[in-house]
Amino acid sequence: MRGLLDIKWGARSMAALYVSLFSGMVLALQYDPSHAYYSVSVIDTLVPFGTFWRSLHFYSSQLFLLLLVAHFLTMFLKNPPSVSLLSWPRLVFAMLVVVLLLFSGYILRADATGSSAGHIAENIILSIPVLGHALNAFLFDISADGMRRVYADHLIGLILIFVVLTWPHIRRYVVGWRQFPWLILALAVWAALIPAPMDAARLGVFHITGPWFFVGLQEMLRHIPPLPAGIIWPALLVVLLLFLRPGGRYRHLAAILTLIWLTAYLLLTVIGWR
Repeated sequence: MRGLLDIKWGARSMAALYVSLFSGMVLALQYDPSHAYYSVSVIDTLVPFGTFWRSLHFYSSQLFLLLLVAHFLTMFLKNPPSVSLLSWPRLVFAMLVVVLLLFSGYILRADATGSSAGHIAENIILSIPVLGHALNAFLFDISADGMRRVYADHLIGLILIFVVLTWPHIRRYVVGWRQFPWLILALAVWAALIPAPMDAARLGVFHITGPWFFVGLQEMLRHIPPLPAGIIWPALLVVLLLFLRPGGRYRHLAAILTLIWLTAYLLLTVIGWR
């Protein structure tokens, strides 16, 4: 256990992030949000090494989230005394922004999975009283603006929010690609061998399984209205994570409730994948 805690998960997550950002910039040169599905299809079939770059972006982004979660757990288990009242919420909300970035990446594919995920997310946001329409106009607005708003947030808006939240951390810990050559090489080999997912035309019309981190919520939406299932339930996890701050007064109670939440969500995910 101590060996796992000593691994520099945060530094590795930043290395994966840099790979994701670089490959994302390569893809941005070829992506057209006005013709999203056609654009991604062209990248896969006509652009030289297009499938590799899309796969590298996809898998490095997924790995970034997983390593960030490992970094979060390490901080929780180590219980460092230096964690301030502001740095912990910054990390929690940064993780939320990363999930939104991954989710918007699925939407931008504009295949059966991406289109369905986008419309479900839009309906969930619109279910929020008072602020729903304003939030939807910032995050999605797919019905009125297609993929343009999602693309702008994925490329600029959410990235800027993430940088603001993590800037005090990023400026203190400089990570170079030479520090983790095997991690980057493994990502490149994986991307070269296993293409990123992409639904063929008209595939999955009758039953669509969303992104892996969205399956549990998707299953809950089958039985519960959008506001409690899509907003209140995820917001509960965010609140519990905030109370997990090392040195916090209700930390142990929050840890138990978080474990219950994660267990329930895992169960919903398994049911949704059946």
